[in-house]
Amino acid sequence: MKRVVATSIPSDPFVSDARVLGAAVRAARTAAGLTVENAALIIGVAKQTLSDLEAGKDTVSLGLMLRITRELGVALFVAPAEQRERFRRVFVSTN
Repeated sequence: MKRVVATSIPSDPFVSDARVLGAAVRAARTAAGLTVENAALIIGVAKQTLSDLEAGKDTVSLGLMLRITRELGVALFVAPAEQRERFRRVFVSTN
């Protein structure tokens, strides 16, 4: 069996691009001790789809991305841009 090495979740909660979101998804998957293959099987998506999302490729549809994040326990929040820094400080200070 493959050994899964946990990766760190990005320290900044602001998802600025697909690469940052992919890193958060990878961190959640590895924290759960799941390989890409096992996680994809459990979630019901293609291994390549999960790999693409974790690699930061912007080819994964929004619906699939939301399903994968939900299934892996990655919380996504929406905030007005002008309040982004306030929300960032709140999330970072609670970690």
